[in-house]
Amino acid sequence: MQRAKIVKIGNSQGIRIPQPLLHQAGLKGSVKLRAEKGRLVVIPDDEPRAGWSEAFAKAVEKSGGDGSAENWPANEFDKQEWTW
Repeated sequence: MQRAKIVKIGNSQGIRIPQPLLHQAGLKGSVKLRAEKGRLVVIPDDEPRAGWSEAFAKAVEKSGGDGSAENWPANEFDKQEWTW
């Protein structure tokens, strides 16, 4: 566990987060902050796989299917190696 001091930054206060912690947590750019009793929680602003659900729904709608594998166009692996 690393320590950091709370420092004055203009009319606010902040901390400097060491680069190794940022890298280990996968944080970059902007983040979301949430206060809990006795702690601050830092959450990535860009959620992994954000928008995947909507993109899948659009692809299903475009394909005219119900989202099951049988309704998706086959690729080379499907045509040559896969047995349904």
